[in-house]
Amino acid sequence: MTITTARPATAADHGTDPEHPAGRRVLTGDRPTGPLHLGHYFGTLRNRVRLQRQGAELFVVVADYQVITDRDIADRLAEHSENLVIDYLATGLDPESATIFAHSAVPALNQLLLPFLSLVSIAELGRNPTVKDEIAHSRQSAVSGLMFTYPVHQAADILFCKADLVPVGQDQLPHLEVARTVARRFNERYGAGIFPRPRALLSAAPLLPGTDGSKMSKSRGNAIALAADEDETARLVRGATTDADRRITYDPAGRPGVAGLLLLAALCQDRDPGQLAEEIGDGGAAALKRTVTEAVNEHLRPIRARRAELAADRGHIRQVLRAGAERANAVADATLAEVRAAMGAVGSA
Repeated sequence: MTITTARPATAADHGTDPEHPAGRRVLTGDRPTGPLHLGHYFGTLRNRVRLQRQGAELFVVVADYQVITDRDIADRLAEHSENLVIDYLATGLDPESATIFAHSAVPALNQLLLPFLSLVSIAELGRNPTVKDEIAHSRQSAVSGLMFTYPVHQAADILFCKADLVPVGQDQLPHLEVARTVARRFNERYGAGIFPRPRALLSAAPLLPGTDGSKMSKSRGNAIALAADEDETARLVRGATTDADRRITYDPAGRPGVAGLLLLAALCQDRDPGQLAEEIGDGGAAALKRTVTEAVNEHLRPIRARRAELAADRGHIRQVLRAGAERANAVADATLAEVRAAMGAVGSA
């Protein structure tokens, strides 16, 4: 088969929300590189819980193998993996229906990588804009082959469970298009309709700025972790960047620090940030930060209480991962068997 370049996916190819999430299979997950924070919570975690409640079948991958795509070592991997699961459950995911599993615990998933790599050209991997950006910000001493083939690893994550929908941000659409391309080319090459072409579920959540006004990120030190207590939250908000103008207004372009704090409080209270700014008025940065601290702590109080309960029983967290791995392995083994049969591989009979 001649490999041709697929048309890049755009937002028009996908949707912000499925009309009928019930019965849809959704693949999502995170790399265990440190604590999840409010940006993750408002950007993805709440949406996962909503999809599950609406009847979607969730596969949630703790992408431990993928930590080494841009790092020379995987630091505190087991601890970070368990903490991810704690955050998932504390925010409302139900492990009885969601399949929560570690990437490394599903060997058949990784075996899909070889046939998938044969369907993508080196030139296509090199042109992937997300890979280019990740390489530019890599923490490795040299760019590894794993980093270069990262989109195909993600294609295996998505296609092993035949996901219909993948929640992503706009910047992740090129990665998803690789999965769509791999699915189409495998089906065409081997005459088998094994894989659906997954659609992006574009997040409607606004980008949440951190305490310095830039994108909230673990690596930038500007995030409020879900595991932070109320005193730490107050300290982080007190140190947030604002400006000298006492009048509080919501102006994301002109006043990113103030706007970020207003947005955070508004999300916690399910309100409009502009209206919140009007209420604070001439109260200045001190009143703004008090409002934000109270809003965040009030919103997270039940989540933090649940999180503390879960963190005290690591055995339960490990059991959740074991049960999820058992379900994921059954799905991955079945998919790999279909792939081997379609390819006529030895041992497929």
